[in-house]
Amino acid sequence: MARRLVLALLVAFATLITLPTSALAAARPLRVLYLDQSVGWKHVPVARPEGGGPSSSNLALSETAMIAIGQESGAFTAQVTQDAREITPERLADIDVLVFYTTGALPISPRAWAAVQQRVAAGKLGFVGLHSATDTGWDYTGPGEPYTRFIGGRFAGHPWTQGTPVRIETLDPDFPAVAMWPVSFDYAEEIYQHSDFDPTRVRVLQTLDFAGTPLKRPYAVPVAWARQVGKGRLFFTNLGHTPSTWDDPRFRKQVAEAVKWAAGRTAGAATPDVFRQTMWQFKALLAYEPVAGRDDRAILARLSKMDPVWQDATAKRIAELRTVYPNKPDSDRAPFDAAYRAVLVDVLARGGVK
Repeated sequence: MARRLVLALLVAFATLITLPTSALAAARPLRVLYLDQSVGWKHVPVARPEGGGPSSSNLALSETAMIAIGQESGAFTAQVTQDAREITPERLADIDVLVFYTTGALPISPRAWAAVQQRVAAGKLGFVGLHSATDTGWDYTGPGEPYTRFIGGRFAGHPWTQGTPVRIETLDPDFPAVAMWPVSFDYAEEIYQHSDFDPTRVRVLQTLDFAGTPLKRPYAVPVAWARQVGKGRLFFTNLGHTPSTWDDPRFRKQVAEAVKWAAGRTAGAATPDVFRQTMWQFKALLAYEPVAGRDDRAILARLSKMDPVWQDATAKRIAELRTVYPNKPDSDRAPFDAAYRAVLVDVLARGGVK
């Protein structure tokens, strides 16, 4: 019996040492650095109790959750910090994925931000942004891109405040970082809309569906997207504002799968889906003021066959409606109404409605 045990151990050891380095790396948990620093508005999930620190048990809700998600999934181990100055080129060498839940102008050095981008582009570092990671940005003129362009957009308001009911459509149900959600589901969250959003650079994985969202807007609002950055990967989700979201097993699984995908452990294309995003712009426009008896499906079918140049130009016109949408109930609606009616008349005419 003892000889058999020794032989089995020798075989196991021999197998281990002959595995390729890549296989050994894939077998170990990923190393995550979670930054949840607030320079400005502080969300409840990132608020530490008075006197709480990274070496104490008084961590923020999301910090505790991030550590637990890594342990429960076995996918990663997490270090947490609320000081972007801890991100240095030297420390990045020991990190596989950066996760940001941040706000404001972070005190990250140009040297460190250049190193982040270089490592991501080389496929040595993944990046995951949660909720307010797009409400973040600082002056940067070094190599690579400013943060806003890197992550894909800048916070431009949240009409859907905490607890607002929304309907979310999952566009790529097989993508590992959104596969845990139904194709269509109702939720209650705070959802951001964005400026500086370029549909040619990202693949939108989830979006608001205004056919089932009571508070409507006449332009598309992405909820989650993915981006290929050189050999590296970036994932962002709007979700994560409320403590209840952090308690949701689906969101916790999403975080784990996003980390794995960003690190290259799972498959999932981030090819930009410009045509699909264009069609969702049309859907949002038509859903803003639904008309009984109007066949929106038929209209969309016709629009899908229009000249791509017109499609792209019209999608941009629809997206620009966000910039003139009244910010307050007593705001002047004339600029918005004029722009909205003009693009709606054009879309309906192209869609066969006279």
